[in-house]
Amino acid sequence: MQKIFTTLLVVLGIYTNASAQTAGTTEFGVNVGYNAATVTTSQYTNTSYRSGFNVGVSADYYFSDRWSIKIKVAYDQKGWNDGYIDNGGNNGAVTTDYKLNYITIPVMANWHFGRTRNWYLNFGPYVGILLNATETATNTNLKDVFNTADVGLDLGIGIKFPISEKAKFFIELNGQGGATDMVKNNNGSALRNSVSNINIGFNF
Repeated sequence: MQKIFTTLLVVLGIYTNASAQTAGTTEFGVNVGYNAATVTTSQYTNTSYRSGFNVGVSADYYFSDRWSIKIKVAYDQKGWNDGYIDNGGNNGAVTTDYKLNYITIPVMANWHFGRTRNWYLNFGPYVGILLNATETATNTNLKDVFNTADVGLDLGIGIKFPISEKAKFFIELNGQGGATDMVKNNNGSALRNSVSNINIGFNF
């Protein structure tokens, strides 16, 4: 029994050392996830969310076994449902869904914690580049209505599960809050993106 216990401790020690990254290491990753997107103003948060997805790649450079900086590039489906648009004529405002798709680039500090450093918190700014914008009631292209750049803050938590010497499967929860107005020449309350997502992927 003592030999088994000693063997288990050795294996656990090897596992711990293999899981924690060292300074100078770079991890690359791929991910896909579900987005729940909406918009906020200074007065309210829209309660109808657009369901979408994101898919991205990342590079995570370690300064130590606890700290790294992570850069992602992702295709992001954002927008909101049950909004309004002035249809003109006698119809007035009609209910519609807004679909905005971005290339989003977060640059985040990662704090790795836990005994094997497989848990992590990430936080930092992001920049979104608008690819297209439409509304569904009249299928109108609204890209010229919205600003090309969306800047905000990205915050998340995740956990990694080692599956081989180099590969890890991860699950993470993220939230993005826009800091800039989405709408050009907006004379009312600033309209800002708000997205929550759950992602899965692999690091290697």
